Amino acid sequence: MHRLRISAISYLNTAPLMWDFDHGSAGKNFEISYTLPSSCAAALQAGTADIGIIPAAAYAIIPGLTILPGVAIAAKRSVRSILLVSQKPVESISSVALDTSSMTSVALTKVLFARWFRRDPHFESMSPNLDHMLEHHDSALLIGDPALKVDRSKFITYDLAEEWISFTGRPFVFAFWAVRTAALESVPGLDLAQVFQSSRDHGLVFANVEHIVQDWSARLDLPHNVVRTYLQENIYYYLDRDCLEGLELFYRYGHECGALPVPPELRFLDSVKPVNT
Repeated sequence: MHRLRISAISYLNTAPLMWDFDHGSAGKNFEISYTLPSSCAAALQAGTADIGIIPAAAYAIIPGLTILPGVAIAAKRSVRSILLVSQKPVESISSVALDTSSMTSVALTKVLFARWFRRDPHFESMSPNLDHMLEHHDSALLIGDPALKVDRSKFITYDLAEEWISFTGRPFVFAFWAVRTAALESVPGLDLAQVFQSSRDHGLVFANVEHIVQDWSARLDLPHNVVRTYLQENIYYYLDRDCLEGLELFYRYGHECGALPVPPELRFLDSVKPVNT
């Protein structure tokens, strides 16, 4: 059987999703590489990867993708790893440095400013170096592990998932697994949805979460309880009906404010409906 190429994200929040690939037998059927969210999407678009944990915004841009149902990186409360870090209150912000690592968080930032913050700041894409970003702009969007390490006592911070949920009453979906539809022909008989859902389920088993906590707290130099709470309370790993409603709303608002193209139809592998957890 052809080994599908997986492009995964090298952030803490994807560690539970990759459990069976890193620690179990699932990896034998795949070639796995780790990168940033934006690069993951680019690999799918270029055809150098077959499956990717893509930013939600990328699905609106890359044709020929099918969603693996049931699995997501989402938030139903504050997420802590998608932050607008500012030197002044949001109503006074005139410029924003945008972390180039994820197009979804960039689009979310633009939606929030256009629809609810009622500001039209200057946006500039920059590498995620907070000091450098704030040298040139009032505020900075940081995502992923760098955002987790921000000393919030030094800045005004806005958790963008929390802001979205406050305004819409819906969860926010940051990323999900997608496969190039053309690649599905090379793996007949392999239940991809089950493979990726099972990996997520095993990664969230208490003993395995503790393993991830031990590993990543050392990598990020963060206390165990901070990492544990992030994985167990801040990140929601299920692409359920509430999340899909939030996702479709994000696509609509993103298009209305010019941050995204026309909202795409959500196409799921084998037309399997997402779990309603």
